[in-house]
Amino acid sequence: MRRHTTKAIGLGLVGMIAAGTVLTGCGESADNGKVRIEIVQYKQEAVKVFEQLEAEFNATHDDIELVIDSPNDATTILKTRFIREDYPDIIGIGGDINYSNFLDSDMLMDISDYEGLSDIKEAYLQTDKELEFVPKEGVYAVPYMANAAGVLYNREMFAEHGWEIPTTWDELIALCEQIQAEGVQPFYFGFMDTWTCLAPWNAIAVDLAPSDVCAEVNKGNTTFTENYREVAEKEKSLLAYAQDDPFAYGYNDACTAFANGDSAMYAIGSYAVPQIKSVNPDIDIDSFVFPASNNAEENVLNSGNDLQFSVMNSCENKEAAYEVMNFLLQDENVQMYIDDQSAVPCKKGEFVLPSMLDGMADYINEGKLVDYQDHHYPSEMSVDAMIQTYLLDDSENATDTFLKRFDTEWVRYNRDLIQKVQDYENEQNSAE
Repeated sequence: MRRHTTKAIGLGLVGMIAAGTVLTGCGESADNGKVRIEIVQYKQEAVKVFEQLEAEFNATHDDIELVIDSPNDATTILKTRFIREDYPDIIGIGGDINYSNFLDSDMLMDISDYEGLSDIKEAYLQTDKELEFVPKEGVYAVPYMANAAGVLYNREMFAEHGWEIPTTWDELIALCEQIQAEGVQPFYFGFMDTWTCLAPWNAIAVDLAPSDVCAEVNKGNTTFTENYREVAEKEKSLLAYAQDDPFAYGYNDACTAFANGDSAMYAIGSYAVPQIKSVNPDIDIDSFVFPASNNAEENVLNSGNDLQFSVMNSCENKEAAYEVMNFLLQDENVQMYIDDQSAVPCKKGEFVLPSMLDGMADYINEGKLVDYQDHHYPSEMSVDAMIQTYLLDDSENATDTFLKRFDTEWVRYNRDLIQKVQDYENEQNSAE
């Protein structure tokens, strides 16, 4: 889950991209005789970093010219280009449903032979495997940067009041009661922007629901009603510790309020820190893993691949593309991106993490993490709006209504995918 959502490339587009078409613009030679490698990446907030990386690469390489495009709404731009058969060499996207759809369309190159994969943390490589609709042989992305979600807290405020970091759900609720009793607002939410409803949802779900719940539902082995009840009920219970009418305030309002000390905590991801610090550069922020379970050992970090690079099947110069990725993975370039974006590196190594990740550092270093559940949700289903509607529903059967709708809408928006998965499962069982 991330702040800037994009529409997924649906299965309908896959049928429009015919195999064996004439490919253009991939690994072509530039007028200067160099091999031209084009990256299209979706992180608009990191444009300046990529401009610097492009300049440094081109200044140090005589045989390759690197061009990095960072358009607004990059996924839509890519969709249009794919229909025109105008493919970049490398795409930089998040590890989410868009990646799943690109992979399912056989547009991405198997890069199992890329030596740089040995430097990537296994947890983030595994995250990508779980995004495959059906299991595929090979590796199709290099995880570059992740983000982390849980609870941001005002470190100075906690120290002043002597509040302790909770490690279980009961401890979190007790902390909220204590904070409230001392006249401080525990949480501030920006639920007017529906996507922010997914922040606590994802952080709670990684503790309480199986990481493969969406895949198991597609196989027909379970339902969301069986897996999401506690997740839903616990997010709803947080409203008792929110500001008055959290649905009247958006993401920017919540960031501003937290930055100004109007709440002790903010259930959001690390991606919010630049926005918060733009309001109050001096705020001392730390974070902790959301303790949704009463068994502290069951609580894990909610972290997913925020930016990863995939080589397109159409790329005509794989060696040059690999050289570009080698450059991006150089330690100094990884650290530069971390410093600029308050990001979590997917590469192994002794990197300096942002201080606001101090409370999550052990989970990051140990790979004790699970991907965002919403990375498996089709954007057309608008789960964020469904959660908002549920949180606003005060009726006695609100949770039952929400869970029934979740199951119904899942089938509606995933009918073709469910059939594809179940056909695959039947083929595997027959083969046995």
